[in-house]
Amino acid sequence: MQIQLPYGHSSLMGQIPDGIDVDIISPQRVSAQEDPLACVRMAVQTLLGNVAWEDFIGAKSVAIAVNDKTRPVPHDVLLPPLLAHLARLGLDEAITIYVAVGTHPPMQPEEFPGILSTEILKRYRVVSHDSENPNKLVFLGETSHGTPVWTNREYYESDLKIVVGNIEPHQFAGFSGGVKTAAVGLAGLESINNNHGLMIHPNSQLGKYEINPTRQDIEEMGQMIGIHVALNAILNQEKKIVHALAGDPVEVMKAGIPLSRQVCQVRVPGEYKLVIASPGGHPKDINVYQAQKALAHAALVSKPTGTIILVAACPEGAGSPHYEHWMRGKNSYAEVLERFNKEGFRIGPHKAFMIARDATKSRLLLVSEMDQDLAGRLLLNPVENLQAAIDTALRDFQAGDRVGIMTHASSTIPFIEI
Repeated sequence: MQIQLPYGHSSLMGQIPDGIDVDIISPQRVSAQEDPLACVRMAVQTLLGNVAWEDFIGAKSVAIAVNDKTRPVPHDVLLPPLLAHLARLGLDEAITIYVAVGTHPPMQPEEFPGILSTEILKRYRVVSHDSENPNKLVFLGETSHGTPVWTNREYYESDLKIVVGNIEPHQFAGFSGGVKTAAVGLAGLESINNNHGLMIHPNSQLGKYEINPTRQDIEEMGQMIGIHVALNAILNQEKKIVHALAGDPVEVMKAGIPLSRQVCQVRVPGEYKLVIASPGGHPKDINVYQAQKALAHAALVSKPTGTIILVAACPEGAGSPHYEHWMRGKNSYAEVLERFNKEGFRIGPHKAFMIARDATKSRLLLVSEMDQDLAGRLLLNPVENLQAAIDTALRDFQAGDRVGIMTHASSTIPFIEI
């Protein structure tokens, strides 16, 4: 059987011998909106929850938080109807767009055309967040989980605060979307570090929302910031808009999560001896920091002592200097887990912890275009190509062993049918 997986801006092919059972574990094939701009326009005009645009007429400052280059958010479709509506309210001159990078390096102006159109860049002020610049942050207090809430000062002080993003599965926050774009994307490093430290809680799991402490901490951060409106999309596996929702961020999440599940949740018959997983191509495999999410999702349905082949281009390498620096001199997953547990949670090294956690359970092989010496230092077990990885994994196959192919693992919620 020939298989094909997204890889960067293209794809990779491989061959599974006849006689081996193969399951494709992929998001449901859902048709995109025929007129996505009209869909977004309708969402913007019919806000969910107790919020109304008319309440903000005369606002002196409007802040819109958007995701950075590591997220496949269709800004080219989401932003024009939103900006046009704000213009009709007389708010055009008040708008600033904030690129929500979280702990990623601030995006440089020359990178903005990768996420925003030339027309938007010419017309509106665009600034990138920096989580490590204390002069740009304001402290709002602590959440009930003890997270110190540091957020972008300019965004917080704006009269109307909007977030734009996608609702999709998240490996430990349950789902992205809603206030997360600003609550995390425009937060200070200390805030993100504390919030993400909640990922070790047993309820901080893929697909959980109401009882997920990481996600509920994010909701509390968003409430403290005072985010007024969320505009969110739900995408199919071609990264096209299936649904668009706008309004009160909590109401958007309540309405959007069931819709996201319809697209992303997939039943599987059991665990697999071999799981071949692609994050879904660019930008989900832009670096290891992003591609790791696919490994976490694949590990949910991988047999102990099985193999996971992670197919991720990673043209930008590790994607986190904190992660890369912390991994220097680490020679085993056991050492990674021991040191991480001893030192306590830290952003960057947490990626090393999650990779070691999953690679301890199942053998990890990486197919990528990143420097193989770097991949080796990160304990990612690089293999020259996909077919070589498949052949290696199949050597210890026995009768009845199955292969699972996750073509868009980062946006798939796999669960074992009981």
